[in-house]
Amino acid sequence: MDSTDVNTVKDTPDDPGAALPGLPLTRTCPYHPPREYEDLRASGPVTKIRLYDGREIWAVTGHAATRSLLADERLTVDRDKAEFPKLARLLVLGRPDRHPAMRALLRSDPPLHTEQRRALQPGLALKRIQSWRPAIEADAEARLDQLAAAPRGEPVELMSAYVRPLVTTSMHEMLGIPDEDRTHFHELLHRNFDPVPGLVDYLTSLCAAKQRRLAAGEQGSGLLDDLAGRVGAGKLTAEQFAHYGTVLIVAGQDVTVATIGVAVLTLLEHRDELALLRRDPALWPNAVEELLRFLSLTGGLIRVATEDIETCGVVIRAGDGIVLLNPAANRDPQVFARPHGLDLRRNPRSHLSFGFGAHQCIGQNLARLDIEIALRALFDRFPTLRLAVPLDDVPVRQGLVFGVNALPVQW
Repeated sequence: MDSTDVNTVKDTPDDPGAALPGLPLTRTCPYHPPREYEDLRASGPVTKIRLYDGREIWAVTGHAATRSLLADERLTVDRDKAEFPKLARLLVLGRPDRHPAMRALLRSDPPLHTEQRRALQPGLALKRIQSWRPAIEADAEARLDQLAAAPRGEPVELMSAYVRPLVTTSMHEMLGIPDEDRTHFHELLHRNFDPVPGLVDYLTSLCAAKQRRLAAGEQGSGLLDDLAGRVGAGKLTAEQFAHYGTVLIVAGQDVTVATIGVAVLTLLEHRDELALLRRDPALWPNAVEELLRFLSLTGGLIRVATEDIETCGVVIRAGDGIVLLNPAANRDPQVFARPHGLDLRRNPRSHLSFGFGAHQCIGQNLARLDIEIALRALFDRFPTLRLAVPLDDVPVRQGLVFGVNALPVQW
């Protein structure tokens, strides 16, 4: 998505002489949200904005308002129930949530959504996720061994050599992808402009293979093995198996990869905070939470009201569109002292980077594990790590998920 297509539109019907602010999506600094979010906050925690096509929607910047609205059942994510706002003229071709596989979980409301989450949650329990730690840590060390073999001082592109393949490995562990399929799985994710159709086809065939293995008495270790068992028991269809697997892969991977990449850059630009981690490695889990709060790389969460909602002194009418700007909510000074500073010692557990309520990210604990392992292993191995180019020359991707396209480093 090209965020430059989101413009301010003047002469609103309510006040022809005033300008109604547009929706800012462009970051001028990789680790700070758009500066215009603070201008919106100055107008109140819930304020009207206008999109490029003239449609007025509500923008929510306040932490309390965001949290409350995310838990409000009078907001829908179902695009069949309402006309959803379009944040920009240009949409990415093959946008994942336009596929039936993605709509099955991401774009459904309770009680259907609740039933779908219930099928997945046991396989994403914290204890099980922690059991994957040794395999992910071993993969991180192996990839860092490869990086260490490069000539000292030579720039290395970290995203393709380390971050993306490491996150893919965690997907292998979570899902239970067979060893013999892992190269093909990696190619599906990273060598296709739109990976969803290929993933659906692959997972459909994998469902049958896992059922045969389960019938032969083999025990799998991944979430897809659990789901295959439910298919065999008649509690799930093969189509649902493929849909759930696709959602877990596509919805979780991009944000995790982006967060690790921008977190590396952020820590390199905040050397005092990085020094804290070197002196006290026990801070790492807390540091991950603060980085999640501080970075908040998504462009916001879209909802539509199905009933009138009164909040923060305004009335959101049925049919009104809403964008919940969680990056702004995570910088709310009423909740976080010095919100624009990175402070790895603070307790930021109330951040909203994974959302809140019924649609809170189901894979958040795996994301936390990936981020901690990736960052900790990298900075332990290369204590002199630094950017190989000036900060302004790091190529970035604006849009619904901000990220770095490449991260040249050296040591």
